[in-house]
Amino acid sequence: MEQNVQWQRGEFRISSDKSELDLAFTHAFLTTSSWAKGISLETVRLSIENSLCFGLYHRHQQIGFTRLVTDYVTFGYLCDVFVTPEFERQGLARWLMECSLEHPVFPRLRRIMLVTDSAPWLYQKVGYQPINKENFAWHIVRPDIYQQP
Repeated sequence: MEQNVQWQRGEFRISSDKSELDLAFTHAFLTTSSWAKGISLETVRLSIENSLCFGLYHRHQQIGFTRLVTDYVTFGYLCDVFVTPEFERQGLARWLMECSLEHPVFPRLRRIMLVTDSAPWLYQKVGYQPINKENFAWHIVRPDIYQQP
């Protein structure tokens, strides 16, 4: 069901092959992020295992990541998008978003959602639109779930 795809741009590469991902690196970044502070290594491992993932690499070192939680045929939820600070402002996050949208799974999805409170300009540039209809998007949120004993 899942097809591995790669894109190359000079010394940078994006791959949807999960076996290339550096779990320790991805966990280390996510555990300090504003949206997944304190997340466990096992939770990150399972989230990767159960998602369509994209790693961003400089030479052979992972420097970015995103994943799509999906049923692979109708719906996807984009999350955990990041590029390490030393590689920001080089257009790599936008390239990561553009490449992910080119993956063979994306064209068949009826709806792709994302929830973010940062960098809305990035997502708008690649086609995401804000949902502004009252009572349209609902959620249960537990922002400190990873910090509970």
